[in-house]
Amino acid sequence: MRRRLPVRDRVIVLSGLTAAATLAWIYLLYMSWGMEHMDAGAAMAIMPRMTDWGAFDLLLVLAMWAIMMAAMMLPSTVPMVLSFAFLSRQRRTQRLPYVHTSVFVLGYLAVWSGFSLLATLAQWGLLEARLVTPMMVSATPLLGGALLVIAGVFQLTPLKHACLSKCASPLGFLLTEWRDGTLGAWIMGFRHGAYCVGCCGALMALLFVFGVMNVLWVAALSIYVMLEKMLPQARWLPFAQGLLLVGFGVAVATTG
Repeated sequence: MRRRLPVRDRVIVLSGLTAAATLAWIYLLYMSWGMEHMDAGAAMAIMPRMTDWGAFDLLLVLAMWAIMMAAMMLPSTVPMVLSFAFLSRQRRTQRLPYVHTSVFVLGYLAVWSGFSLLATLAQWGLLEARLVTPMMVSATPLLGGALLVIAGVFQLTPLKHACLSKCASPLGFLLTEWRDGTLGAWIMGFRHGAYCVGCCGALMALLFVFGVMNVLWVAALSIYVMLEKMLPQARWLPFAQGLLLVGFGVAVATTG
């Protein structure tokens, strides 16, 4: 699929995705540095207060989650986006398929922005209940263990595998979901994002276990998500990951 997309289009699409993901990762690294150096005024300007959040703090946390989701998920969408650009050109819906491709990506990110809103509200509630620390880490082994077990069990469910099959098969998804035009591109991106949230949303909740701004943990989750999507033949991977998370969660809850 990639080889058949004209080089110019491929370069434009990949450059756009790379630039967006790179900027998002730079933001995450800066935020992580700011949390480790709380006396740095420049970092504090884009960070929420430690407690007693107001409306502006909620907006900052929402932006943090949305940018973090873009950093984590955009690399794993490369096969799907390239496939969309190819089919867009083949169907001649537009002479420059990367224009519709950008709309497809925006639709995809819109779903993750909605997820980010839910994550922001969840973090606010957990912070107010003192179940997470101001440094965005689980404050109790029971919460961390429960989140690990829930994510692990979800890895073993038919819903997980149904959503993963849609994410890991770009051509199959696009041929069954195809819609022409700009609105069609946005709807397809939105639907792909919905399947992606269904596939990976429970894993994203694990950010509350080891730290929402723990860059190493964010990177590890990102790599794992890419492996799941880009190695569809490795059906044992979600199963093994699920068992590992359940065992780890039980250990955390009982020995923490």
